Amino acid sequence: MDGNSNGADAHNAFLDCDLLIVGAGPVGLFAAYYAGFRGLKVAVVDALAEPGGQISAMYPEKLIFDIAGFPSVKGRDLVDGLLEQATRFDTRFLLGDRAQLLRPVALPGGRSEFEVVTANGASVRCGAVVVTAGIGAFAPRKLGAGDEFEGRGLAYFVPDPSEYANQDVVVVGGGDSAVDWALTLHPIARSVTLVHRRRTFRAHEASLVDLRATSVEIITDAQVAGVFGGPDVERVALTGPGVEDGRELPCRRLVAALGFVADLGPLRSWGLEIAHHRHLVVDSAMQTSVPGIFAAGDITEYPGKVRLIAVGFGEAATAVNNAAVFLNPEVELFPGHSTDAGPAAPAQSEMV
Repeated sequence: MDGNSNGADAHNAFLDCDLLIVGAGPVGLFAAYYAGFRGLKVAVVDALAEPGGQISAMYPEKLIFDIAGFPSVKGRDLVDGLLEQATRFDTRFLLGDRAQLLRPVALPGGRSEFEVVTANGASVRCGAVVVTAGIGAFAPRKLGAGDEFEGRGLAYFVPDPSEYANQDVVVVGGGDSAVDWALTLHPIARSVTLVHRRRTFRAHEASLVDLRATSVEIITDAQVAGVFGGPDVERVALTGPGVEDGRELPCRRLVAALGFVADLGPLRSWGLEIAHHRHLVVDSAMQTSVPGIFAAGDITEYPGKVRLIAVGFGEAATAVNNAAVFLNPEVELFPGHSTDAGPAAPAQSEMV
C-alpha cells in the first residue's frame, strides 16, 4: 500500500467511525495505530496527498536525531515505519483533502457525535476527534531576493540531497533546519556556506558544534541582497555588517531555510480555544476546550509544552486513551501494554 492516493475520490463520500484524526504526520500516524490497538474504528484526513506531514513534504531524506531508540533515522524511513504500524488496523485515509466544517449531531438519550465535512465534500461521522495537524497549513517564508529563481536553483525544501552533489551551495537561515541542511549537504556538495542575518543562532547548540567542526563557511550579520544568473542561479551578493560591501559567493544551489508561515485554517471556526493564534489549548488529558475534541503534537499548547516529535508520540497515546473513555466511559483509561497482547492480524487500510 502506498500513500499516493488522492482524496478527490472521496467527493460526497460518507464515513462512519469512532475516531477521526485530523493530520497524517508522524503524530497522527502513531495516533491511528494506537487507536486501532484500542479497538477503535479510525479515519485519518490530511490536506497533503501523501502521509508523513512536513517530513514527507519537506525533508524526507533528512536525518532525525531525537526519536527514542534511533541514534538517527531518515525522515522517509520514519514515516514508512509509522505507516506500516498504523495500517496494521483497518484505518481509512482521506488524503489530499482538508477537514473543514464541524457540526455537532444530537443522538437519542442526550448523546452527541460530530460530523466533519471535508473540502472535497466527504462527510465523516465520528464520536471523537484528535487533531494532530502540526503547525496547520504552512508555507515557507520567502527570501525576498531572487524569488524569480525559485525552481531554478532557489529552493525552500530539499527533498533529494543528491541533486546538490558537487554544487556550490548557500544555505540561508539560523534555525535548526538551516544548520541541519548545511550538515547534510556539506559531505556531498563542492562547497557549503551558511549565511545568517544575526550573530546568534536559534539552532541546537550540539548541531552548531558539529557544524563548526566541518568545512562549512559560516557568515553571520549578513543576508542575501541579490541573486544573479541565467537561466539558473550562479552567484549571490551579500550585505550587512558581517561582510565586505559587495561580497559575492559562487552559488548554484540556494536553500532558504527561513521558517514557515502557518495557518490553522478551518480549525479556527470549530470553537476551540486558541493560543498565540496558532496552537490549541489542551488539558492534561489532551482535551481541547470542546469536549470530545482532543489534540496532540506541535499544535497543542499547555504549561511546559515542548515541541518534539518524541513528545507528540506520548501526547497521541494520552489523547487516544482519553478519547476511548469519552466514547465509552465504562472502558479503562489504560488498556495495558501492547506487549501483553498477541500480534494483531494485519488489516488492509484504505486510502482515498
